[in-house]
Amino acid sequence: MIEYRKARLADVEEMLELVQFFADKGLMLPRSRHALYEGIREYQVARVGAKLAGIGALRVLWRDLAEIRTLATAAAYQKQGIGRRLVQLLLAEADEMDCNSVFTLTYQTRFFEKMGFHRVEKESLPQKVWQECINCVKFPNCDEIALVYPARET
Repeated sequence: MIEYRKARLADVEEMLELVQFFADKGLMLPRSRHALYEGIREYQVARVGAKLAGIGALRVLWRDLAEIRTLATAAAYQKQGIGRRLVQLLLAEADEMDCNSVFTLTYQTRFFEKMGFHRVEKESLPQKVWQECINCVKFPNCDEIALVYPARET
């Protein structure tokens, strides 16, 4: 059985391992231990028993702007709908906060397009999006692709 819940401090070391596994393969950007602890309240986790199966975060950037980030499913648990469910939970969280502008910067475009996101030019996103870029290992040559989720009806 898969348990979905908000991340806890005790999850951080496993989260770091999962992110680093995919970052080492060039499939996602790395995150530091510090960044995971600092943003722990943003994360949802999926657990199968004692094992971390997946993670994802929703970072609120502004009044009506949030980013889905650091989405990863452990290799042993892929193709089981865990990533899809995490995105659904994060979108629901954004909806609960009345935030209807949700985007992601990713290399996994096909997954997000299947979830209803569509590609946009990075430059079309508000400047608030770029506040952390200065600390990124890819700055100033970002090669991630921007996708947005259709705004909900208000």
